[in-house]
Amino acid sequence: MVEKVIVIGAGMAGLWTAMALAGSDREITVLDRDPPPPAGGPDAAFEDWQRRGVGHLRHSHAFLARLRTLVRDRHPELLAALHEAGVRELGFEGSLTAQHRKAYVPAPIDGDLAILTSRRTTLELVMRRYVETLLSVTMRPQTFVSDLKIVAGSPPRVTGVVLEDGTELSADLVVDAQGRTSQAPEWLGRMGAAFPETSEPCGVIYFTRHYRLLPGQEEPPRGMGSTTGDLGFLKFGVFPGDNGCFSITLCVPEVEEEMRKAIVDPEVFDAVCRQLPGLVPWIDRARAQPTSRVFGMGQLESRWRELAPNGAPAVLGFFPVGDCVVRTNPLYGRGCSFAAVSAYVLRDALIAGRDPAERLLIYRAGLERELRPYYDVMRKADQSAIRRARAALLPPRPATLRTKVLKSFLEDGVAIAIRDDVQLLREFLRGFHMLEHPQAWLKRPRNLAKIVRVWARGKAANAELYPVLGDTDRHRMLNAVGVSPTADEERVRAAA
Repeated sequence: MVEKVIVIGAGMAGLWTAMALAGSDREITVLDRDPPPPAGGPDAAFEDWQRRGVGHLRHSHAFLARLRTLVRDRHPELLAALHEAGVRELGFEGSLTAQHRKAYVPAPIDGDLAILTSRRTTLELVMRRYVETLLSVTMRPQTFVSDLKIVAGSPPRVTGVVLEDGTELSADLVVDAQGRTSQAPEWLGRMGAAFPETSEPCGVIYFTRHYRLLPGQEEPPRGMGSTTGDLGFLKFGVFPGDNGCFSITLCVPEVEEEMRKAIVDPEVFDAVCRQLPGLVPWIDRARAQPTSRVFGMGQLESRWRELAPNGAPAVLGFFPVGDCVVRTNPLYGRGCSFAAVSAYVLRDALIAGRDPAERLLIYRAGLERELRPYYDVMRKADQSAIRRARAALLPPRPATLRTKVLKSFLEDGVAIAIRDDVQLLREFLRGFHMLEHPQAWLKRPRNLAKIVRVWARGKAANAELYPVLGDTDRHRMLNAVGVSPTADEERVRAAA
């Protein structure tokens, strides 16, 4: 028996769901509210593709190692098409410091630690055209879903969708891949199906600008300054892209109102970049030129939706994937990976049996196993960053001995040991890239011993291992770019 599957949404989550579920035993229809991509290649997609349903379409993106291995192992034709379109593959060797290179010997795991990076529009364009070739998948662009077909019951069951023009489409199961703006929880709520959720703000706003290398120019050599960093009041990163393009993302705490209001101005954005030594050579006008305005993205939150409260399925025949069920801070680059992993967890649940309640429970258990550890770690990191950003605007308070020791262990021990020892870097990246539990590497005695040895050497002995971030003084940087450093301090202190 062939199962009919409707996927609402054709962003990353929708495309990954189609790829994961495609097969002779299913007919998959992907409903996309937006128009199809324009004719042409990556540049046409970046300039002209309108995607109302993908608010972060023109922000920096990369496929982490977990996702890249999925493409490599399950969709080799897609990997070849991505390479042909100019998508970059950045290997483990590119993460090595000068200290690492002194003793670097390639290892088999290094091949699994590569990432794919390009403009998001290029990634999505190539994926979409690949999905369109799958025999069991039908794409329907400019098709807006206004409601779900729901049969009342305990629990209720979804049997299809209702389109904007009133047309009803029936299905054996419906997958919600509409992203963070999905209205499905409200539609289901009218029938008594509730997905309890936990959520909290990420505490940051993202700003991204795109650039292109001039003819004959190459990317700056690595090692001339850090291209990623966290100053507490500002996070930054360079994202190499496809076809000579790259983007820079500046991440500003919500509490820094003056900076986030000013940084949307391209002149201020570039002025901030010029305060960071690792970014200066990238935006040198003799090397590259801007190709976009500054794109902002706010109202970010971490959220986990519970699909089976108290162990009982909330609804049958309906599966949210990606941001519809789990959302995290884009800072960690795991959104696309979460979407792909949830799609394959769903595939495994559908293969396991036909009982709709059992399928949902298996799917829920898979999400808990595969995604919960990363979600919890990222949420705690966001909480810490929010406290740190707020503290930067308040009068200094004497730190406790415990706080000082912990801060030193993390900044002068863990972070520096990773930059010193190749094997330690490998193990850290395995967790970061979702190839194992994110904290497993820190629980191994041999790794802790390495960290303690580096930490015990002291800052002076480890001086060459620290990344070059430039002047990290908040007042000096904000004054240099024409932003008041005191206005937010006064506001926060008055409210404290």
